[in-house]
Amino acid sequence: MSKENKGLGVFEKYLTLWVALCIVAGVLIGVYLPQIPQTLDKFTYAQVSIPVAILIWLMIYPMMLKIDFTAIKNATKQKKGLVVTCSTNWLIKPFTMYIISYLFLIIVFKNFIPADLAKEYLAGAVLLGAAPCTAMVFVWSHLTKGNAAYTLVQVAVNDIILLVGFVPIVALLLGVTDVTVPWDTLLLSVVLFVIIPFVAGYFSRTMIIKKKGLNYFENVF
Repeated sequence: MSKENKGLGVFEKYLTLWVALCIVAGVLIGVYLPQIPQTLDKFTYAQVSIPVAILIWLMIYPMMLKIDFTAIKNATKQKKGLVVTCSTNWLIKPFTMYIISYLFLIIVFKNFIPADLAKEYLAGAVLLGAAPCTAMVFVWSHLTKGNAAYTLVQVAVNDIILLVGFVPIVALLLGVTDVTVPWDTLLLSVVLFVIIPFVAGYFSRTMIIKKKGLNYFENVF
């Protein structure tokens, strides 16, 4: 049996468990070792955690290496998939996230969650809902044996839309909830979590392919 047909490995098979364990570990650290998050909070600019940014760079950089903008032209051959993905990510998901979060945080659990804290949670949900997944898309595509090339096109297109669509959508929804998020925070987030890793990935890809060749880049690097 070839390696490609062996199915899921232990890590992939129990990925949900590893994520759950990380969540539990994070909560326990916050409760019993508060000095750790307090120390990390010192490295914050415009309400953006620099340590978190660095960790996200480590996750996104490999994905950014795979983005070849010349592949976007091939997306015209599979328009329906792009329309579904883009419509869901930008016309449906941010607003349904807001509606569902508002329903539970502000209405259903209003007697259990202080109003100010509920608004903060709602703001976090909106930020999450307006940000389409990037690096994890490749993980799920790999696990389901999806079309890697088309996954690349989907991610590339959504990342381009993210650069211009994330800030106004979030500002609109957070304005509706009366929670003010500074524009410098929104813009810095896009720069740190998208533009910087993309630029690093693009130039790394270009230089490595130029010096070592495409075969080395894809099969070794």
